[in-house]
Amino acid sequence: MDIFMMNEALRWFNEALWDFETAEILHREKRFNAAVFYFHQAAEKACKALLYYMNEAPWGHSIRELLLRYFNRIGENPNQELMSYARELDRHYIPSRYPNAHPSGTPHEAYDEEVSKRALNAAERVLKFVEKTIGK
Repeated sequence: MDIFMMNEALRWFNEALWDFETAEILHREKRFNAAVFYFHQAAEKACKALLYYMNEAPWGHSIRELLLRYFNRIGENPNQELMSYARELDRHYIPSRYPNAHPSGTPHEAYDEEVSKRALNAAERVLKFVEKTIGK
């Protein structure tokens, strides 16, 4: 393993952990739309860490696409449970932030504790998968 890429993987994974903690704070403070966005960011950065670990420079924001690149790289079928978590998080990337992603109202009005809990669970599962894989 290239030492630069391993260091990049760890840098990205550490930032993913930081974003996850930030999301938990936002969730606790009932800033659910912002929490969901940061849960997405945490999982996205974890998946980018995974690709750096595989000696690949990652691009894009779709957790699903990043995971598909990983599974294609290792020559395995995607873990369907993990892909379900990725889809849950990806659907919030834009609507959690932009009012025009909703027919009316604002993102902070559209998000509630239940949605934020689902995003928390999904991000946690993605981070655990990455952590186990890269052996941090």
